[in-house]
Amino acid sequence: MTDAETTVGELSEGQILRGILDRLPASTAPVGPGDDAAVLAVPDGRGVATTDTLVHGPDFRLAWSSPFDLGFKAAAVNLADVAAMGARPIALLVALAMPDATPVSFVRGFADGLAAACAELAPGCAVEGGDLTVSDTLTIAVTALGSLDGRDPVRRSGARVGDGVYVIGELGEAARGLAVLFERFTDAGGAPIALTTEAREALDPADARAVSRQLTPRPPLDEAVRAAASGATAMMDLSDGLVLDATRLADASDVTIALDAATLGEDPARALDGGEDHGFLVTFAADAGPIGRRVGTVVPRQAEAVTVDGQAWTGRGGWDPYRDWDAGRG
Repeated sequence: MTDAETTVGELSEGQILRGILDRLPASTAPVGPGDDAAVLAVPDGRGVATTDTLVHGPDFRLAWSSPFDLGFKAAAVNLADVAAMGARPIALLVALAMPDATPVSFVRGFADGLAAACAELAPGCAVEGGDLTVSDTLTIAVTALGSLDGRDPVRRSGARVGDGVYVIGELGEAARGLAVLFERFTDAGGAPIALTTEAREALDPADARAVSRQLTPRPPLDEAVRAAASGATAMMDLSDGLVLDATRLADASDVTIALDAATLGEDPARALDGGEDHGFLVTFAADAGPIGRRVGTVVPRQAEAVTVDGQAWTGRGGWDPYRDWDAGRG
């Protein structure tokens, strides 16, 4: 029986797990997969931890994402949250809840995506454990751990009046990719239709790149860690759109962030409202060496947490799963 014919319901948890571990790099932790918990070496005794859950439906569509894509994205979005604190990613813990009918080939492709994301985005980071269970809905939960390497964490609450506001990475590309998927790869009723390899290759280069940024984001982790070492006063992952995430940073710091639309590229509205680029929003004092491109200034707190060209933003305002799930976004 081939992998494509075998389902997870036909195997034991140990057999499924072995198929995952065989595809991941060997652990370099003092104690890796196989015990009740991993033991990790954190050089300065301080680390950061974050977790994120992806659920079929609101967060991804199997018609559009391959198993490899899902593994890559599940790792990337968590690695970005670690780097947003100024930390170096060192380990992932992955929990996978699957229907019985899930092909074993899916699990192995997913593991390949996890491994590829760690190798490309955070060399030295590895999957050090996790959990497998059964569920009617495919659900992926990843916990990421990072080391501060002797530095203080960079928090959302450190922005100060007069700081410059910078973006590391892209804005709006992932949102453009999502728009391409909804516009071209849904049926008359709005249900997703398969994004085949042939269909993906037929996209023009700009659309293909945007779809890739949506399905397999590549956060610039090294630049975020370098920003922390260069004196960033505040930083956060840009996952839900510039306006919404800037509002969170402004509220945490009790300031207003004044954005300049002219710095936001050809489509400022998409840059402001789109999400899932997984770049970084960073503030630097005037005497620091900034990284990224400047998009605004931190000013004293006003009625609005974020302004665009001096005015309140009246657009969509970013991605909120509780508000937007019924609208078919995901």
